[in-house]
Amino acid sequence: MDNQNKNLILATVLSFVVITVWFFLFPPEEQSPAVAEELATEQLADPSAPATGTAATTTVAISEPVQDAPRVPVETPELTGSISLLGGRIDDISLLNYNIDMGSDEIVHLLNPVGGDRDGYYAAFGWSPNAGVDTAGVPGPDTLWSLESGETLTPDSPITLVWDNGAGLTFRNTYSVDDKFMMTIDQTVTNASGTTATITPYGVLRRFTEPDDLKGFFVLHEGLVRMSDSALQELSYKDIRNEETADRIEVLESGWIGYTDHYWLTTIIPDQSQPFTSVSRLQPGEVYEADAFMPSQTLADGTDATVSTRFFVGAKEWETLREYENEQGVTGFINAIDWGWFFFLTKPIFWLLHNINAVIGNMGWSIVALTVVLKALVLPLAYKSYVSMAKMKELQPQMEKLKEEAGDDRAKLQQGMMKLYRDNKVNPASGCMPMLLQIPIFFSLYKVIFVTLELRHAPWIGWIRDLSAPDPSSILNLFGLLPYSTPEPGSLFFILSLGILPIFLGVSMWLQQKLNPAPTDPSQKMIFAWMPWVFMFMLGSFASGLVLYWITNNVITFIQQYAIMRSHGHKPDVLGNITSAFNRNKAKAEE
Repeated sequence: MDNQNKNLILATVLSFVVITVWFFLFPPEEQSPAVAEELATEQLADPSAPATGTAATTTVAISEPVQDAPRVPVETPELTGSISLLGGRIDDISLLNYNIDMGSDEIVHLLNPVGGDRDGYYAAFGWSPNAGVDTAGVPGPDTLWSLESGETLTPDSPITLVWDNGAGLTFRNTYSVDDKFMMTIDQTVTNASGTTATITPYGVLRRFTEPDDLKGFFVLHEGLVRMSDSALQELSYKDIRNEETADRIEVLESGWIGYTDHYWLTTIIPDQSQPFTSVSRLQPGEVYEADAFMPSQTLADGTDATVSTRFFVGAKEWETLREYENEQGVTGFINAIDWGWFFFLTKPIFWLLHNINAVIGNMGWSIVALTVVLKALVLPLAYKSYVSMAKMKELQPQMEKLKEEAGDDRAKLQQGMMKLYRDNKVNPASGCMPMLLQIPIFFSLYKVIFVTLELRHAPWIGWIRDLSAPDPSSILNLFGLLPYSTPEPGSLFFILSLGILPIFLGVSMWLQQKLNPAPTDPSQKMIFAWMPWVFMFMLGSFASGLVLYWITNNVITFIQQYAIMRSHGHKPDVLGNITSAFNRNKAKAEE
């Protein structure tokens, strides 16, 4: 391994250290709560907007405080809550099968009424006026509807809300829901006004302030997410605040728009065969708003029109999103999961992990099995590297002799080493191949473990009850033998609270290092000697699933490398190396 490749590995390690220290010293800025607590709306038509065809350009503005209104219960196998007759707002939805924390009985509250105990977050579906209709003649998020049919919204029983504008237009919103997380809202208008009317249907999604549990971590996107004609766009809350005007996209055929959290998603999905206008904006009082304006409807007297829009509110379950995409035609819906830059690796890695887990039934052992599969796939590429490293290990005595002969003449040492490599047909750069192969896989698996819902609260064995969280054991209380609590994850001292898995990680890296040829440069030799223990502390605060992968990877690499070395006549004396190192350190201490 030449200096250039060693420097590459050193730079990678130092990058890990710099990133870790940076996030400890300069944590992401916490956003202050928004001032606004109450909201109602009015629709304002843009005079320059087209009357027919594509969606009219509209805005939604802050108005008077909302009033209490009757509610219609929502009960499904996955959802519980209610819909307010005020605006027909879907503003009270909780996820029955997901708790906020391990050991907590409180379920996840996703949508909340404005002015309640939690920050307001709701979706509403209404109409915007165009030709022949004024603002008061269409229903919006502050319109008080009446319940026309149904008592409780369930997968088997839809509900219908009705509102008459008193001028000949009658509006109905029919809500239906499946047994997962998808609602369908059929907006119907009947014209008996004696004249032609043109109006625009829309869906609006409003979030009052950023979520309380905003991670603010660079590896995870939280904020607006939308698909526009197969093009994915992600805007963080900071991006939205920095926009001076509404971010508007004219979608020609298919797409959706909404907000994504770490594990949860709310999104408006217009008819995938029709154009619509996708709008992201920040309302006064830091109210984040996502709008979908569908094509305008022109109704002659005595006619009616119906526009169907879907609304997803729930968990980002991979199988569920894939079914909505493949079976129900929601374009690119699986990309609501933040697969990241290495999506070409994260997607197949998760697919493989998911299918392995379907057979094994334990996500921890599935990660172990996944690691075995990945190591088997890259073995043909890594084989030559292990062979080269075995040959370099055999050449170690000759390299030490060259070093003694060259003294301080580094040019002579370099020339001698290159000749030694050439004569023995050894490529020192190939020894770095296993590390280079592991880096993108490591980051991809880290992404999978961090962002996918399937790893959330997934147990492995014993004390590892959540593979998406750090190892809860700690050397500070002798792994639970002493009655002392340990630092919370994310605190400055948590990095010192080594668990069992991080310690195994350090030991496995140290053992693996014993099979590799030692660097000839003293400084590099010292850095490489400290590397396992640096990684042990660095990865100690990472998700247990990721540390489990790294340990398994190290153990398999050790076995592969040891077997290949022996097959080429070299017999690594790992225990002897350990004993020699111990004796040397003991001798130095006695001196």
